[in-house]
This record gives sequence, structure tokens and C-alpha cells, in this order.
Amino acid sequence: MKKPRWVIDKEQAKKTAAAETVWLFGLHAVRDALENPRRERLRLIVTRNAADKLAEAIAASGMAPEIADPRRFSAPLDPASVHQGAALEVKPLDWGSLADVALRDGPGAPRLVLLDRVTDPHNVGAILRSAEVFGARAVIAPRHHSTPETGALAKTASGALERQPYLRVRNLADAITELQGMGYLVLGLAGEAETDIETALEGRRDRPVALVLGAEGPGLRERTRESVDMLVRIDFPGAFGSLNVSNAAAVALYAVRG
Repeated sequence: MKKPRWVIDKEQAKKTAAAETVWLFGLHAVRDALENPRRERLRLIVTRNAADKLAEAIAASGMAPEIADPRRFSAPLDPASVHQGAALEVKPLDWGSLADVALRDGPGAPRLVLLDRVTDPHNVGAILRSAEVFGARAVIAPRHHSTPETGALAKTASGALERQPYLRVRNLADAITELQGMGYLVLGLAGEAETDIETALEGRRDRPVALVLGAEGPGLRERTRESVDMLVRIDFPGAFGSLNVSNAAAVALYAVRG
């Protein structure tokens, strides 16, 4: 019996994911990945100078590094990458299911960040840093129209990628519905919303909260707007109330801290 097209596509997607690897670069990102027991590490390329700086992390990882000439660094990186003489090939991290990260234990009421078509790895990396600082359980994005794990994302995240769950789901609206079923209050950030974020949380700070942020410019998609419990804004005292998405995430996370 011939397999349906959707079954074939799903099997091919699994094979592609299994074969996918990421090149991390930079001393900080490589050190954190070497020290992360969750990471599946494949290949380490370092200059002699970088090897000396990463000596403890390399020894702890048990990897045998390849020593590269700094003038002919052999890792397959973008020439503009500031690699500092260190590059590590890894498998993407597996953080489990949406329920795994949304219901995991932690101090205070759970907080999540959902990203709707935020594709700049530097913005996502900065959001991961803020999510870690403010104790969010995870950062969640759709598989399509979002940034995967990349070396640029990891470098901007400054180690947070190794500790802060970054989960990519098939469909963001479905994920919102699933979170609502778990008791989450899902708030979509929109500059034109009538209610500010602090007002929306009055009497509700003990509830799990998920913040949904859209890409700069287009903002939240229509289906996302229809899926959230409420649209909220960050209240600005000045006349000009616009923030970069990563800055907006940091301010919103501070505002909803449990």
C-alpha cells in the first residue's frame, strides 16, 4: 500500500532534523556548549590560543580538538563571523514538548515568551538572555518564519541558549490554544491595545502568563490576535512609544514577573 504524502513528508522532515547540525562560534558560546551535558557535540576546531583559553571546558567535555592555523581557520563559518578562534559543531538541543517546558517546575508563577515571525537571530538571542534573567520557562516560536539555532543566535544569547529552552512548534495558534488549556493567560503585545500590561495583570499575577510578541513592522498576525486572551500594550510616559522587539520583551517580562 502506498504511503500518503503527509506520511512521507513527516518521515523526510524527521530525517532532515536528525541530520541537522549547527556551528557555534566565539569563546563564550563554545565554552557554554562544551560545559552543557545536554549538548551532543560533534567537532571542535580551535586555534592554539583559543584552546588555551578553553582548556578546562575542553578537558571536561572529553573532546579532542582540531588545532587550526588562525590565518586559515577551517570551520565552515560565514567570513564575517567573529569566531575568536573557536568553533564547535553540535546537534540542536531537544527541550521536549510544549507541555514539558510550560509545566516544568520553577520559582514563581510560570512565564513564557512566544514569538510570532521574529526572524532576526540577534533579536532572538537577546530575548533568550532576557528570558533567562527574568526566569521565563521558555521562548517558543513557530518552525517556519522564525530563526533556528544558529551561531549568530548563540553568540548574541551569550550562553543563554544552553540553559534557556528555545522550542519551535508546528503552529503558533495551536500552541496558544494548548497553553490556554493548561491555565495560561496569553497576552499579545500590540502598541494600539487599549489595556496596558500592568492593568491586565491586576489580581492575576499568580496565574501562568504567556507573552506573545510579533515582528517589528507587521506585528502580530491576525490569527494570533484572534487566539490570545487579550491584546495589551507597554505603557510609555513619552509621546514616542516604540521599542525594538528584544527590548519590548525585556520590559514586558519585567512587568509580568511573578
